[in-house]
Amino acid sequence: MMLWSTILRAIETEGRCALVSVVKVDGSSPREVGARMIVRQDDIAGTIGGGSLEWQAMIAARELLPAGAAHRQTTHALGPDLGQCCGGRVELVTEVFDASSLSTVREFAERERKGTFTATGRIGNADFIETFGRKARPLLLFGAGHVGRALISALAPLPFEIAWIDSRTDIFPAEMPSNVMPLRRGDPVGALAGAEFGSFVLVMTHSHALDFEIVESALRDRRFAYIGLIGSATKRARFISRLRAAKVPDDRIDALICPIGLPGLQSKEPAVIAAATAAQLLLADEALHPVMPRSKTAVLRDACCGGDGSPFCAPCAESANAMIRPATRGAKAVR
Repeated sequence: MMLWSTILRAIETEGRCALVSVVKVDGSSPREVGARMIVRQDDIAGTIGGGSLEWQAMIAARELLPAGAAHRQTTHALGPDLGQCCGGRVELVTEVFDASSLSTVREFAERERKGTFTATGRIGNADFIETFGRKARPLLLFGAGHVGRALISALAPLPFEIAWIDSRTDIFPAEMPSNVMPLRRGDPVGALAGAEFGSFVLVMTHSHALDFEIVESALRDRRFAYIGLIGSATKRARFISRLRAAKVPDDRIDALICPIGLPGLQSKEPAVIAAATAAQLLLADEALHPVMPRSKTAVLRDACCGGDGSPFCAPCAESANAMIRPATRGAKAVR
């Protein structure tokens, strides 16, 4: 979810909305610190975990909406207060954004569209630092057959920026998800040359010979963090034999993922393969860039730093990994 773009649309169409953020967690909870839900009068976007916690937070946010620009901080014991099995404690901050917030929200929405950015601000004596947005992982998907099409649908809402490559004419569907760029190339292998460092590669063309050419080129180039090839264990064995004959280094051959997708599913339906592969791609992406709360750092600096703008002391720096604060009025984007 593009958080600030969603808030901006809500203000522009309805005049206001509320943002509910999980800012602290003790023990077990349905969502992590940084989870967010946008509450409108008749709709919500995002989730803080569902169940009674989310339902009551939604009701409370709608009660706060008429007040206009405001914020409220609450603590919830999931077991005693809400009857949820998690048993932990969750601290929420609910903020209302209205027309008075438009300039900040517009700035944040624009920065979010460009990638990640950090905001700083203060509520009372509490300083907070938040990071928003996430750079999508570049993915080169070779092949627009049945599995390729199913995979495009599976990846549409996920944090991947996809170059979809095929050499055939009129192979791509008329409509594309916003994170997909179709590229018809007579030389599909050439698409590897302009890829970013850390890009993922998935190979599933109509030709085994072309599959091999792409895989060999990608394996020799150490820029790619994931190289997957659709096919069976038999196809993998044949490709490995040919790669060794071509003197591709063993450590690069070992990097080849084939078959693709999380193991265990027996179905060969394109949608099932796509689901298993999308899950594998997410795991690979998280392994390289662990998921952190969107709001990473916050410190109540008057606890020991006096709130005087001095550098964080060691205890405050350590506690910064455990708490967040929402970007509310007075927050400024710093990069």
